[in-house]
Amino acid sequence: MDERTFGRSQQHASVVGLGTWQLGADWGDVDDKEALSVLEAAAESGVTFFDTADVYGDGRSEQTIATFLSGRPDLHVLVATKMGRRLDQIPQNYVLDNFRAWNDRSRRNLGVDRIDLVQLHCPPTPVYSTDEVFDALDTLVEEERIAHYGVSVETCEEALTAIARPGVASVQIILNAFRMKPLREVLPAAREAGVGIIARVPLASGLLSGKYTKDTVFPENDHRAYNRHGEAFDVGETFSGVDYTTGVEAAAEFSALAPDGYTPAQLALRWIIEQPGVTTVIPGARSPEQARANAAAAKLPPLSDETLAAIGDLYDRRIKDQVENRW
Repeated sequence: MDERTFGRSQQHASVVGLGTWQLGADWGDVDDKEALSVLEAAAESGVTFFDTADVYGDGRSEQTIATFLSGRPDLHVLVATKMGRRLDQIPQNYVLDNFRAWNDRSRRNLGVDRIDLVQLHCPPTPVYSTDEVFDALDTLVEEERIAHYGVSVETCEEALTAIARPGVASVQIILNAFRMKPLREVLPAAREAGVGIIARVPLASGLLSGKYTKDTVFPENDHRAYNRHGEAFDVGETFSGVDYTTGVEAAAEFSALAPDGYTPAQLALRWIIEQPGVTTVIPGARSPEQARANAAAAKLPPLSDETLAAIGDLYDRRIKDQVENRW
């Protein structure tokens, strides 16, 4: 699979990575054997970038990655984790002592002395403008606890503030066919600054797979059931913030745009891959079959101008007004 470079850090990532929130929690139950099978299928399909966080399953996702990689010393996988959501979400908690404590825990979970890439995990907005926060992150690099750092953001404004920081190697942001605002505001700035873009929630929590209907029932421990209105965290993380009924209807239209040989999910991933400035897209997977199908999107033919225009028209008609004023 093709790899792209995070400009400032010169680290490499496959154009399709693997998001591992599903392997930790909040997406229903995934047993350990199945989780390891997902990682194996992704790696065998050419994926060289795993994204995780210290709160995914309270460390389970990090530990599962460590278990898998310990048995595959032949693999060269860039592992990015996130930190910051183990305490109340107030700016005062984003300080060096907490960073060191969170980092110690993640390094133990991952079984490494130094983590490839650590990202602030969608912190409160003032954190992105606080010099002391980035001084603390620089200290973690100096102490060789981490190789590089980035941020995960909710809004385009947060992304632009982070990109202006010289030490930020990457920005992780929601980008998909139902969330296009970053194309105009964030990706051009990131390209100019040499900041990598990690595109998350690429399938809008599964909506863009075309598998769901208005009658679909999600398990109680799945955020698509308990966070539809932002009850637990930012509602933009669930169905990209799109009203579910609207999302299902728009997803049916989107599915009809898939060219021959594409699944709707692969169309969604291919659309992201082709956006200038994207370094890697990180779909999750709950089965080896999903992981392989996601990775296969990297080798599909480029989308036609007609398909790209139709996707843009669908967004403008059905989705834009719901999301652009919030994120």
